[in-house]
Amino acid sequence: MKPFVIIIAIFAIFLVSNNNDINAFSKTGCEGDCKKCHSLTKEEVNNVLKKLNAQNIKILDIQLSPVKSLWEITVDENGNRGLFYVDFSKRYLVSGQIIEIDTGSNKTAEKAEKIKVIRKVDVSKIPLNDALVMGSNSNNNGNGFKRVIVFTDPDCPFCGKLHNEIKKVLEKRKDIVFYLKLFPLPGHKDSQWKSKSIVCSKSIKMLEDNFDKKFISKNDCDTKEIDNNIKLAKTLNITGTPTVIVPDGSVYSGTMPAEKLIEIIDNPQKK
Repeated sequence: MKPFVIIIAIFAIFLVSNNNDINAFSKTGCEGDCKKCHSLTKEEVNNVLKKLNAQNIKILDIQLSPVKSLWEITVDENGNRGLFYVDFSKRYLVSGQIIEIDTGSNKTAEKAEKIKVIRKVDVSKIPLNDALVMGSNSNNNGNGFKRVIVFTDPDCPFCGKLHNEIKKVLEKRKDIVFYLKLFPLPGHKDSQWKSKSIVCSKSIKMLEDNFDKKFISKNDCDTKEIDNNIKLAKTLNITGTPTVIVPDGSVYSGTMPAEKLIEIIDNPQKK
């Protein structure tokens, strides 16, 4: 969201039209402590969420936001954490970013990073026999190496960016092996046949050519690998690409630079 949109959204909260709104703010001031005059309970937030048909959300925390007159609500929905804001009148919910003008820092993004939970999966339940392998001289065993699993889609541009970063990691580290699971997303019409062709050819080069927007031939074989990968992703609650699973099972979504990739492999619980 652009800063001027945020300003308008926040400013709209203070445009009161009746006495009830005006009384939401103290006439004498709160002596710097807004909690002396205002409060917000989990029950009240739950009532707000019910009105918005968002009832499967767990409220984790309620505190004052960086902007006075707004409560900051931290929530969890199926393991995914986020936050939104409710004004002191309890009539308006604000969904957006709070940016500090003087510094340009995104206070909402900073808080979101702090509350983010790193999800884990059982890597022993992820078959690797048919995965494309990068590193350790493409030895499927990878014994003694740090195994990293990547769910990738041939038609995902962010997957292409991550693939280039993976190559940079392998230039620096010989103790890391990447196992690529081809996972075509429903919205990518050519991704299904491309994934199958790449798996049938067992070709990293074919995947890289595709990422480089080069022509790749249609290859067909009797494989259920792609269907199995789609079922596996559903079981693991993986819905997007690229998704990286480091050796301890910690799951990370999206592309990242090689340095960050190395960091989460070596220290998975450090964001």
